[in-house]
Amino acid sequence: MRFGLFIPQGWRMSLTDVPPEQHWETMLSLLHYADNAAAGEAVPGGEFAWESVWVYDHFHTVPVPSTEATHEAWSLMSAFAAASQRVRLGQMCTCMAYREPTYLAKVASTVDAISGGRVEMGIGAGWYEHEWRAYGYGFPSAGERLRALDEGVQIMANMWRTGSSGTFEGERYQVDGALCYPQPLQKLPVGDGGAEVPSIPLWIAGGGEKKTLRTAAKYAQYTNFSGEPEAFDHKSRILEQHCADVGTDFGAITRSANYNVVIGENQAEIDDKLAWVESHFSRYAPGEPGEREIHGWRNGPLVGTPEQIVETLQDLKSRGMTYAITYFANAVGDRDQIELFQRQVVPALQD
Repeated sequence: MRFGLFIPQGWRMSLTDVPPEQHWETMLSLLHYADNAAAGEAVPGGEFAWESVWVYDHFHTVPVPSTEATHEAWSLMSAFAAASQRVRLGQMCTCMAYREPTYLAKVASTVDAISGGRVEMGIGAGWYEHEWRAYGYGFPSAGERLRALDEGVQIMANMWRTGSSGTFEGERYQVDGALCYPQPLQKLPVGDGGAEVPSIPLWIAGGGEKKTLRTAAKYAQYTNFSGEPEAFDHKSRILEQHCADVGTDFGAITRSANYNVVIGENQAEIDDKLAWVESHFSRYAPGEPGEREIHGWRNGPLVGTPEQIVETLQDLKSRGMTYAITYFANAVGDRDQIELFQRQVVPALQD
């Protein structure tokens, strides 16, 4: 199993107790922590790497919009690329309609060059209505957003692969000859002959059964959907059927999921971490939104001791979930949880 680590950028009210002038320093510190762990240096358990770090592509906080900071994803990608050496860099996930796919392909290719070929492209149709409307995007129907996703990934993949969008006449996007130089430094195989072309790995995020998973079957190297065991099994079966329908290799697509992690050596430590979650969201999102957030943290699959979390992840691994992207409660003020997970959970799941 492979592991990614979310860097707190504020979207989930993760920088509320940090002065604004220290936000970048705080994010940079965790980036360097993960980057050093990727090299096995100076970190407990560091011989077992975090493969990637991740941010969210959102503009307003959740569970409620607020005046707390949310740092923009692709600005961070560029900064992370310049400030790290080894760890891979992803967004879970970029909203297709927030940027034209031609522009997004160019941005991602530039960041790939800065990073030396370490970018992952997480991409989805988008859902946060308040944010869409506030930023002037309107809020198209689900069908229109999913159409944009399907057409957009085709345009991006073609620009990376050939250096040009060519002529694309879709229902949502019409482009003609948009150039993408530099092309990505990374290369991905195409066809059965072993040939490789410039490209960036595509993570199609979302579990929509009719459209999103079909888009994933056609174009994705990775998927990201529910990490609950039964739901994961169900979505996997749908994805497999779409792969059969469109003639792609289901086994070649890595299936990932995102997880809130609350970990402690014993129940008393776990209860203490959960008490922080309850206090935090009761303060910053009082009422039903905060209660919903607290419920989600308390009832997630990765709440427990290292042994309990290993058991859960081993079960998920047996179902085909081989890449876990982890978000830790109070990562800014409580790095002990990250270190404990890295020291006692990651080694047990490595191949």
